[in-house]
Amino acid sequence: MHAPSTRVQRRPVHGVLLLDKPLGLSSNQALQKAKWLLRAEKAGHTGTLDPLASGVLPLCFGAATKFSQIHLDADKTYETVVRLGVKTRTGDAECDVLQTRDVACTPGQVVEVLDRFMGPIAQVPPMHSALKKDGKPLYEYARQGETVEREARLVLIHDLDLLDMRLQGDAPFLRLRVRCSKGTYIRTLGEDIAEALGCGGHLSMLRRTETGSFDASQCITLEALEALDEGERMARLLPVQALLDGHEVVTLDAMDAGRFLSGLRRRGAWGDNERVAVFGPVPAGEESFSHEPVLLGSAHTQSGELIPGRLLSPSEIQQILETSPELAS
Repeated sequence: MHAPSTRVQRRPVHGVLLLDKPLGLSSNQALQKAKWLLRAEKAGHTGTLDPLASGVLPLCFGAATKFSQIHLDADKTYETVVRLGVKTRTGDAECDVLQTRDVACTPGQVVEVLDRFMGPIAQVPPMHSALKKDGKPLYEYARQGETVEREARLVLIHDLDLLDMRLQGDAPFLRLRVRCSKGTYIRTLGEDIAEALGCGGHLSMLRRTETGSFDASQCITLEALEALDEGERMARLLPVQALLDGHEVVTLDAMDAGRFLSGLRRRGAWGDNERVAVFGPVPAGEESFSHEPVLLGSAHTQSGELIPGRLLSPSEIQQILETSPELAS
């Protein structure tokens, strides 16, 4: 599915859409389709999912793009099926089979091997990935038949649950649930587990079920989004501050809110905290403020100072109130 080529009148849209990305689309293709449906001027996503992966893909619109890095850095949860005994060129079901081997492991060996992959582990990024080497994605080297040296990177596997397995028959497999840190390559994890079992393997299914505090039950499909009218589509947007879940909330008065939006530090009785969401009155003009608190931006507190991070502009705040008042609070 590709975003339609029909020209639409773009408009400011601010908020977060939790999309259940379908199989077969890249994350950017899914983003462009949703952006077209919402007629949004500015959009971005919070980390790619392969075309052969489905699941939770938070899409950020307008002011929400300023905070997308938070969910790029968030822990993720995946469900995956590792097809044992068949090794492929890309580590998934998309490409040619490189090798087949018998599967001779026992359930006890599977449990023992999975235990080895818990906690901090080193991963060598796959050649078929978007990680860049000398400014060029690794998958471009791979498409040219080149293999370049990659340094192992430390990632963290918080949980690795065995949901189901079949070790005999025509298509032996492991079905796993993985909760992991950012930067974890599930294809590489599946291949490494299969190699440790002595049979090799590849991913035949991958679905992201959680990213940060968002889960699949909150998501909407592109087909369902397309079936809604424009007002219903806008109603599916979460407010920008949904990306700041878990942040300490600081609410400023009108004077401090104006200075904070100008990028000035404020002093107060705050303990040190790296993650702060700052609210204050709505800027109604250069000097005047109304009284309802809205999100002003992110910050951190250190030694009694509130230090601005990513800030909304007064025009973005006004646009949020004008187009979706319910998204402001």
